[in-house]
Amino acid sequence: MSLIEVIQSGNYELIDVREPMELEMDGNIDGAKNIPLGEVEDRKEEILSIEKPVILFCRSGNRSGKALEYLNGQGLKDGYNGGGWAELKAVLEANQGTF
Repeated sequence: MSLIEVIQSGNYELIDVREPMELEMDGNIDGAKNIPLGEVEDRKEEILSIEKPVILFCRSGNRSGKALEYLNGQGLKDGYNGGGWAELKAVLEANQGTF
């Protein structure tokens, strides 16, 4: 399944791997769980226990890519790099109501 198909399904969990300070400065996506990249390893069980597709994102897609690579190595089966938060937010808003 592609990222767009997952978003259109409406069945996913959003995880923002930016630092809390960045969310305050730049903004966030409603409903996204904030797990900073530095905490992903310590909170991997929490992430791996999510029973729907996981979409990771950050400011540009770089940190979420690193987090996804790590989590895939730990057994994450249905993970996606959502890229940068602003672009992902635009995609989410464009696809609201399509499912």
